[in-house]
Amino acid sequence: MTTSSPAGALVVAPEPVAAPDSAALLRAYYRDIVDRYYRQHEGRPATAAEIDGALADEPSDHLVAPHGVFLVARRAGEPAGCAGVHLLSPGTAELTRVYVAAGARRRGLGGRLLAAAETAAREVLGATTLRLDTRDDLTEARAMYARSGYAAIPAPYPKRYADHWFAKDLTA
Repeated sequence: MTTSSPAGALVVAPEPVAAPDSAALLRAYYRDIVDRYYRQHEGRPATAAEIDGALADEPSDHLVAPHGVFLVARRAGEPAGCAGVHLLSPGTAELTRVYVAAGARRRGLGGRLLAAAETAAREVLGATTLRLDTRDDLTEARAMYARSGYAAIPAPYPKRYADHWFAKDLTA
């Protein structure tokens, strides 16, 4: 499941979700998505308390073995992105917490994280389907999922911050 570029500059590998670099990436992920939400819906940036609240409301402790995996992408040893997968039911996993640091964007890292997450879902968790949800304002993510073969599906259950649901058959 570890992937690297030919030059060895990029490595995507499982890391503990509670490790300091993982926690910093998750905080940056929430800072990004919470800030986008408040800018779109309230016309202002998110406060630190709102970001802390999102972290508390949506803990990431389900992204641990045996039913979850947290991946960290490192470019030249420095954390540059993350993604998590966890089992929802036998055969079905969910992709979550996909984030690429601002300075690492537009270099294919999102696609590399997505591919590593699909491999982890299939090889580590035994999933045959990978499902995800995303919001209207996360247009870059929606475009990446569409390019990567994810198909829109009906919402399997209501979720406050989900506007779009996608799934991909991992056996194809």
